[in-house]
Amino acid sequence: VQLQASGGGLVQPGESLTLSCAASGTLFSSRPVGWYRQAPGKERALVAAMYANRDIAYADSVKGRFTISRDIAKNTLYLRMNSLTPEDTAVYFCRLTVRATDYWGPGTQVTVSS
Repeated sequence: VQLQASGGGLVQPGESLTLSCAASGTLFSSRPVGWYRQAPGKERALVAAMYANRDIAYADSVKGRFTISRDIAKNTLYLRMNSLTPEDTAVYFCRLTVRATDYWGPGTQVTVSS
């Protein structure tokens, strides 16, 4: 199983980005997935998660601004990020859980700065 995240970049405060996470070697299907981020000097933290029962959870800091979704046909996970702030600056990782094993992508850098 390999995951590859993309879509990161440098944006100004208030702008939007959409991150993508493509999977190979397995299918996202309805498996548990999530987006995490790690800012400099901080631990990796959950941003958004989509569970097998289709429940979705967001970190309080991104509620109302970020949206997690998946396209089963494209076998891709997305994170739409709106109204970005400098506090959203981090490396973003996608995660897929298959039979209780977590797989991680290598991360994509998001920098929000004026």
